[in-house]
Amino acid sequence: MAAPRCAHVEGAEALDAVFPRDVGLFADAFPAEARYHFCGHGLRIAQHHGARLGVAAPVWEAALALCQYFEEQQLDFQGKQVIELGAGTGIVGILATLLGGDVTLTDLPLALEQLRENVARNVPAEHMVRARIRALSWGLDHEQFPSGYDVILGADIIYLRDTYPLLLRTLQHLSGPSSTIYLASKMRQEHGTAEFFETLLPRHFACELVQRDEQENISIYRVTRR
Repeated sequence: MAAPRCAHVEGAEALDAVFPRDVGLFADAFPAEARYHFCGHGLRIAQHHGARLGVAAPVWEAALALCQYFEEQQLDFQGKQVIELGAGTGIVGILATLLGGDVTLTDLPLALEQLRENVARNVPAEHMVRARIRALSWGLDHEQFPSGYDVILGADIIYLRDTYPLLLRTLQHLSGPSSTIYLASKMRQEHGTAEFFETLLPRHFACELVQRDEQENISIYRVTRR
């Protein structure tokens, strides 16, 4: 099934899903809002396109595919400790929060303001205690976070080869014997995305392809510790 498209977008048209992007292309900042509906929840997601946020600004198709997967599989995050890596707009972590998870949404410091805005837009006040926002630089400060999260989430975070060893170290630290990792990704040949999933990740984890969208070239993997 193709990843769902946004029901409404205000502002500029959706950006082409090709990374990495030259931040020079974002010289003129502009805001946009997209609306989605997953798992019985309506979501209003702000996106602050521009040089400052670059690839962190848009809602990427892999994030929508992962949200759709949650809906199709009727995943229950109730009472689970969840962390999202490279959250960007936060749509995946926000949905996990609305589905009962105790969620930490992480990204680089420059993306946190957008994350806070979207959490405030979409998470009711009574559940706000279950949505925390923190900066996390893979491979550098991951040890400031606990190990053994129940669920680790990532959507379109595998696109820069230099970050792959850093991401692997971070996943090893954050996960435990009972952790489940869901990674959704556009399979970009030029960035070695398939190599990450087929060669690098299996050295440390058991990887299962649970969904494949040929039209969008998006794969979702369920990953566990060996």
